[in-house]
Amino acid sequence: MPSLSVAISHSPHILSPNSLARDTKTKKICQSQYRSFFLPLRSSIFRMGFVSCRGSKETSNTRIFTSVTDVLLDESAEKVQLPKGDTWSVHKFGGTCVASSERITNVADIIVEDDSERKLVVVSAMSKVTDMMYGLIEKAQSRDDSYVSALDVVLEKHRSTVLALLDGDELGSFLSQLHDDISNLKAMLRAIYIAGHVTESFMDFVVGHGELWSAQMLSSVIRKKGMDSKWMDTREVLIVNPTGANQVDPDYLESEKRLEKWYHQNPSKIIIATGFIASTPQNIPTTLKRDGSDFSAAIMGALFRARQVTIWTDVDGVYSADPRKVSEAVILQTLSYQEAWEMSYFGANVLHPRTIIPVMRYNIPIKIRNIFNLSAPGTKICHPMVNEEDGQSVESLVKGFATIDNLALVNVEGTGMAGVPGTAHAIFGAVKDVGANVIMISQASSEHSVCFAVPEKEVKAVAEALKSRFRQALDAGRLSQVAVIPDCSILAAVGQKMASTPGVSASLFNALAKANINVRAIAQGCSEYNITVVVKREDCIKALKAVHSRFYLSRTTIAMGIIGPGLIGSTLLEQLRDQAAVLKEEFNIDLRVMGIIGSRTMLLSDVGIELSSWRELQKEKGEVADLEKFAQHVHRNHLIPNTVLVDCTADSIVASHYYDWLRKGIHVITPNKKANSGPLDQYLKLRALQRRSYTHYFYEATVGAGLPIISTLRGLLETGDKILRIEGIFSGTLSYIFNNFIGKRAFSEVVAEAKQAGYTEPDPRDDLSGTDVARKVIILARESGLRLELSDIPIENLVPEPLRASASAEEFMQKLPQFDQDMAKNQQDAEDAGEVLRYVGVVDMVNVKGVVELRRYKKDHPFAQLSGSDNIIAFTTTRYKNQPLIVRGPGAGAEVTAGGVFSDILQLASYLGAPS
Repeated sequence: MPSLSVAISHSPHILSPNSLARDTKTKKICQSQYRSFFLPLRSSIFRMGFVSCRGSKETSNTRIFTSVTDVLLDESAEKVQLPKGDTWSVHKFGGTCVASSERITNVADIIVEDDSERKLVVVSAMSKVTDMMYGLIEKAQSRDDSYVSALDVVLEKHRSTVLALLDGDELGSFLSQLHDDISNLKAMLRAIYIAGHVTESFMDFVVGHGELWSAQMLSSVIRKKGMDSKWMDTREVLIVNPTGANQVDPDYLESEKRLEKWYHQNPSKIIIATGFIASTPQNIPTTLKRDGSDFSAAIMGALFRARQVTIWTDVDGVYSADPRKVSEAVILQTLSYQEAWEMSYFGANVLHPRTIIPVMRYNIPIKIRNIFNLSAPGTKICHPMVNEEDGQSVESLVKGFATIDNLALVNVEGTGMAGVPGTAHAIFGAVKDVGANVIMISQASSEHSVCFAVPEKEVKAVAEALKSRFRQALDAGRLSQVAVIPDCSILAAVGQKMASTPGVSASLFNALAKANINVRAIAQGCSEYNITVVVKREDCIKALKAVHSRFYLSRTTIAMGIIGPGLIGSTLLEQLRDQAAVLKEEFNIDLRVMGIIGSRTMLLSDVGIELSSWRELQKEKGEVADLEKFAQHVHRNHLIPNTVLVDCTADSIVASHYYDWLRKGIHVITPNKKANSGPLDQYLKLRALQRRSYTHYFYEATVGAGLPIISTLRGLLETGDKILRIEGIFSGTLSYIFNNFIGKRAFSEVVAEAKQAGYTEPDPRDDLSGTDVARKVIILARESGLRLELSDIPIENLVPEPLRASASAEEFMQKLPQFDQDMAKNQQDAEDAGEVLRYVGVVDMVNVKGVVELRRYKKDHPFAQLSGSDNIIAFTTTRYKNQPLIVRGPGAGAEVTAGGVFSDILQLASYLGAPS
């Protein structure tokens, strides 16, 4: 193997493992590195030079002792006491905060403007530098020569940055130190290149250079602004003990001793400290692992007993949910330590749980702030305020929601598990042996089964280990199965005030149920700070939106799709426009129209259509109508879990989609009679689906427009009353015609007047045929329990038979006067008998039939008292036998029909949880 020659710099910072260092701390680091890395390489490297270890102070602060006497004299000098307490504020700036010269200057400004008496600032390496340093080691270890050019990139990144920040002696001092460091790193990487491997401690030593450089640069910039500042190599102060879980435990007692010593030698009101790096009790450099800089800041806050620790990042604070999944996620003003702990465990971008431990001991608050948005107040993590009001609403009890994806459930099940000590120990012992991480555990009190969640990439090994461990029990039947349920996600709801508060779990599971989400497993600790559920991975985002909507948005947020923006549909849109703000503010109901579709074009939105200009938007942004795409968009492509499609058409094709929509968890509201009066088997199938699901199907407007006909009938039936007969004038059009068909007026004249007034369909034959009334009768008959087809209802058609085949409505109206005589005779006969003509529908429950026909009623009968286009329906029941229950009011017109649909929408909101 070729020999390695390491160049020796003449810098005072370069020393051999046994040479005299500037202080004993640096010497110990060098000796430790020499023992832990270079000595194992002696079999591979024939000739070894000296290795550099950097000092930690600025050149101006460097003190080189020439003898032991000098050291003793220094130690005997008057000591500067370390002040602790509220005079200190701690700031931590991550890599993105110091990613460039401009950002480093911005950080310096924030520090200078902080009015705290003393400031301790923890900084990370510049953005991407830590990854670059790891990359250098990986390249050298794999004997990739490109590590040399990669190291040059690191040099240039810092050189160009400092050139834009400093000048004069500060610039020269830093560049000299930087070049020395790069030269020494090059030698170290060359050694790794030859050996082909690297120890963890040496890797930590190399990687920590990024923090050293950023701390020196920031400290120099602050001095340039006229403030006194010292920088701290935290390897001299923070002492940690590595654990077996790739984590470290701080040694607070030893760290406090070293901090006192450091401050005695380097008193300053502004200290810039390196994040991420520390030392072991043996003075071997190490790191604080994941989120190490945050951890450094928290430890420093505890050591200084600081007033507050501020974590500067690139977000406005802690969100109530992942804003990438829930756009309505809000910034939380406060979190308790426990809440932040729970949320971070479940993957929320808050802090690592261990970051909270040091500050909790001394009740030091943590503030999360956005360095790019100083106006945002951020999130404060602290103990809950004692003076917070009790009895808050359920919505305030859950602070946030977090999810973990790509999990699998493992279910160990069998009757032989019940009451057998050690079963759980054996299960999780097998899991531990394969090194899998258990995210969540759930066990039934019967002890019949235990299920737990593990990362999906580990589930195969876990299942094989369990089957091997319990092979005998499985063969003997004591265990029935070790089952794996893949494609799962965890959803956690976190809130300290959930503890002992009734109704929180009910609200959570109610929201999931109404969003048609199936829960596979549940877990809750006795602390009650979180409720954890396992759902299908494909349902995770929808579940997150559902529970977040329930607790954080309006009590009821509903995504709506309007089908058929004709006369009724457009009127409904106007009513929604006028009432939306009132509903949201006063009733906590948030209705958002996400799509409008007509026969040719459709308008889609991800956030909600501006209803004051929907016609213009449809012309500008409308696309070709596609009902399937429309339904999918309203249901899936937005952030609202509750979806309703409102069918304002009279189209049987649209009605044929109801079953599929309901099956997918989409609520349906309609005045369209086609589904409920269509083939009986399809109707029964539709109603059966509605009854067994949490999806709602409302159709009040199918019978009485805005009149409460269906709801009245249901109220009677549900309270145990028995329907004997339903009789009524169900057509507003025919009500108007016969209310005005009096005296010597011709029937055709009244029909023409009704058409002119807009009461009839474009072709009046659609009204006069009686089919519309028959559909209403069949709907009421089926609601009452009769299984009738539309063809079972005899209908008296008022269209003269010769005119039923007329080519157009105009032709029909032109020829209708020819048949006035027949209708005039009927009217005169009724008048002579003191009666009036009324076109009615009847549901005869006693004789199990329905009928639609023209009947005569005495002038004192309620049906004879109508005016205009009013409808009237009489319910004869066992309770209302002698005097029927009567519902009367306007039964035609776009305003009242749209009002009836709107009423159903509000009824849906009430079912989904809105206040009544």
